[in-house]
Amino acid sequence: MQAIILDTETHTLNGQPIEIAYAPVQIDAGKLSLDKTQIFDQLYSVDEPISFAAMAVHHILESELVDQPHYTSFKLPPETVYMIGHNIDYDIRAIEKCGVDSSHIKAICTLALARLVWPDAEAHNISALIYMITNGSDKARSMIKKAHSADMDIILTANILMHEIHHLKIQTLEELYQASEDARIPRTINFGKHRGTAISALPADYMQWLLRQEDLDPYLRKAIETATLAKI
Repeated sequence: MQAIILDTETHTLNGQPIEIAYAPVQIDAGKLSLDKTQIFDQLYSVDEPISFAAMAVHHILESELVDQPHYTSFKLPPETVYMIGHNIDYDIRAIEKCGVDSSHIKAICTLALARLVWPDAEAHNISALIYMITNGSDKARSMIKKAHSADMDIILTANILMHEIHHLKIQTLEELYQASEDARIPRTINFGKHRGTAISALPADYMQWLLRQEDLDPYLRKAIETATLAKI
């Protein structure tokens, strides 16, 4: 399992994982393959009640977590290098709460890739992309009705990823990772008084102020540092 698609459901927004699912994937000559028979899907007990807002998204009830293993028992397959998901940073933060060391993981974000491949899409969430890819088919609707269960989200994410790989002519996992890294670097600022402005067009004093912020998104930091060097 060098590469896995992983998805989590949490007890609150940014909370402890109550469901974790993953499946191994491979890319061979530009073709993505996922073996559904190897999907891992497990519910976990947590230390706090599930919020009703979270319950409304994933429909996991407190009663389903009774006698389930504690979330801190989760372990990644030891050979995992590439971890793929839609807004994968959220899932990485979730499994880090289990004690998982993610420092060696190469994260691949299908959400960032979707924004690159379909910049004019009405929305880039999983359900909207599946409907777009399938032109609103009955099959898509039946699958999406099961969305926000971690195992179904894995299958839907793999479907989106297959199209992204085709559009970008990706041949290997490493190429996919590099494409994701590039896609995650913002080209415009999406907040504040300069919202919508190209990074390269930001005032120099504003860029320097942003770089002094300790909690600045690392990909935005990289974009600003690149733009700053280009002006020297």
